[in-house]
Amino acid sequence: MLNTSNNNKKKMIVINGGHFSSLEGFYDEVSRVLMNDAGWKVGTLDGFDDILYGGFGVFENGEEIEIIWTESEKSKENLGFQTTAEWYENKIKQGKPFNAELIQEKLDALLKGNGQTLFDILTEIIQSHPDVTLKLI
Repeated sequence: MLNTSNNNKKKMIVINGGHFSSLEGFYDEVSRVLMNDAGWKVGTLDGFDDILYGGFGVFENGEEIEIIWTESEKSKENLGFQTTAEWYENKIKQGKPFNAELIQEKLDALLKGNGQTLFDILTEIIQSHPDVTLKLI
């Protein structure tokens, strides 16, 4: 869902956590709401980060947007510890082009209770963009 304005004159974009329960589903949802008919879909964390700069898809580079992530608690659970551990394990098994040593360090940190989940990583990516405001509801 995309609304062209809100009270802050920012473009409002809604990521509906009820539409997905996996990282692949998240990519499908953000492709739908952020890319629209741009000709390609998000399929990686780097790709997600790239589209938040704007300039293609539904908003322009430098345009202020507000992302409303509905059912974010469901997403936090779905993209939490178990899903993240499996994601890291799969990357380690796959090997190249992934840095298995670095990924193992991230998995070890997660297992020790001080690593990031996929949900944490995704929200950090969003919050790293100064023109993007994130609201979790």
